[in-house]
Amino acid sequence: MILSTLSLAQFRSWPRLTLELGGRPVALHGPNGSGKTNILEALSMLAPGRGLRGVPAPEQARQGAAAGWRIRAQIGDHAVETGAPPDQGRHVIIDDKPAPQVRLGALIRVIWLTPAMDRLWTDTPETRRRFLDRVTLSFAPAHAEAALAYDKAMRERNRLLRDQVGDPHWYRALESQMAEAGAQITANRTAALNRIAAAQAQGGDAFPAARLTLLPGEGFADDPDPASIAARLAATRPRDLAAGRSLTGPHRADLGAHWGPQDMPAALSSTGEQKALLLSLILANARALADQPVLLLLDEVAAHLDAARRALLYAEITALPAQSVLTGTGPELFDTLNGEDLAVVKTDGTSRIAP
Repeated sequence: MILSTLSLAQFRSWPRLTLELGGRPVALHGPNGSGKTNILEALSMLAPGRGLRGVPAPEQARQGAAAGWRIRAQIGDHAVETGAPPDQGRHVIIDDKPAPQVRLGALIRVIWLTPAMDRLWTDTPETRRRFLDRVTLSFAPAHAEAALAYDKAMRERNRLLRDQVGDPHWYRALESQMAEAGAQITANRTAALNRIAAAQAQGGDAFPAARLTLLPGEGFADDPDPASIAARLAATRPRDLAAGRSLTGPHRADLGAHWGPQDMPAALSSTGEQKALLLSLILANARALADQPVLLLLDEVAAHLDAARRALLYAEITALPAQSVLTGTGPELFDTLNGEDLAVVKTDGTSRIAP
């Protein structure tokens, strides 16, 4: 057990909530609107970034940005607080000292699966990039810093492109910064996919393993060399000037997935197989982090799964070296596990949940 308690104040639908976690996986059940996903979102805020819904921090306040919200948690020996005070951005405090968000990634690795992610393989490349970067971040918390550095330099370069600045001297320093950060982004993504592939090979046969690839497109996915990336950015500058934005770079890469003996593209698979492929990836992500404290969040995880596959999923979850929190609309969705393996509790609006 790594995360022992979670306390919410004015977060989403919860004015107050205390959740006590034990060593077993926890399944939260209740009707739609009972606050299950809000609890998972609060847990996801123990990671760097905007959490599983990806919204700005002020929007998570129960009574609006003017009221603010707060989350407190005990992670191992560390007391963690994060929140958004009234009309302010998000802050992080670890052991009574202000800390950058990236420090959260060093305390616990948070992995999540939501119903919206079921469309991953048919969604936009941008959605798959965000998913890939979240996976990458679980292995390399410093990936966030490389992504921020790249985005900052790209925004400045895009401003020059929109203003139709033609002098190459204005671009060289920014393109060098984009190349250095972009090379690190590409290397981090590639390393993450290699670790996922190895972890999938260690899994059982419950869920099909996908062959994952980093697709270049205009994204330089095959080229982690900073000098080469900078040269390509310089070479594509005339086209970018015409478009008014950067059309090439790691921000244009995509995630590909194929599976089975026929190497079927995930996007052409059935809804059930797409969900199974995604679950395989999520489970492999948690398995690959066996040497790190991991919190696995699975929202409405039983959707599109029959009873047999649910049982296989729960067996995989209980075998993982990770804390897990699941949600579903009713306790019958978790009846393939007995009470010794899974703590099943109802979210009925009470302020304290102790599995």
